[in-house]
Amino acid sequence: VAQEEFLELLELLLCRARTYVPSLAAMEEFHLSLSQCVVLRYHWIEPFVRCLRERLAAIHRFFCVADQVKVYTNQNKTRTFIGLEISAGHFQLLELVSEVDSVLEEFDLPTFYKDPSFHISLAWCVGDLSGRLQGQCLRELQDIVDGFEESEFLLRIQWEQIRCKSGNKYFSFPLR
Repeated sequence: VAQEEFLELLELLLCRARTYVPSLAAMEEFHLSLSQCVVLRYHWIEPFVRCLRERLAAIHRFFCVADQVKVYTNQNKTRTFIGLEISAGHFQLLELVSEVDSVLEEFDLPTFYKDPSFHISLAWCVGDLSGRLQGQCLRELQDIVDGFEESEFLLRIQWEQIRCKSGNKYFSFPLR
């Protein structure tokens, strides 16, 4: 859940980035992906969630830091994103992905990317506009993050639970 100070930082970043790409829109929800989007057949949902719960039960809570501004595009280059990449906590996230991948494999579903760039998307736009956001814009955005008064506190995230969304249902898996 985004705190008011985080939304202030987001607004500063958006104002600057929109001078390069006016069509950028803020994300309405913030998350960090541990899998690709997959399609679950209705009768798979319950056993899939049960398997995830079992796999994630032994994972402990941990902190990570998301403080490196980076530009991303989706696989087919139809959307561009500005995100905050994880700079600390990568090992723990890889451990989570390994557990999630095991469940995906049981259901013969695609696993996560081999060399993931863990990040939280902040803003997006249609098309591949990454060229406009790289270079000078990216440096200016990173300067805003680095200089934001509360950034060290704001961008340190404690992972207490993992959530799985299937259709309009959310399933929560608390970490130990």
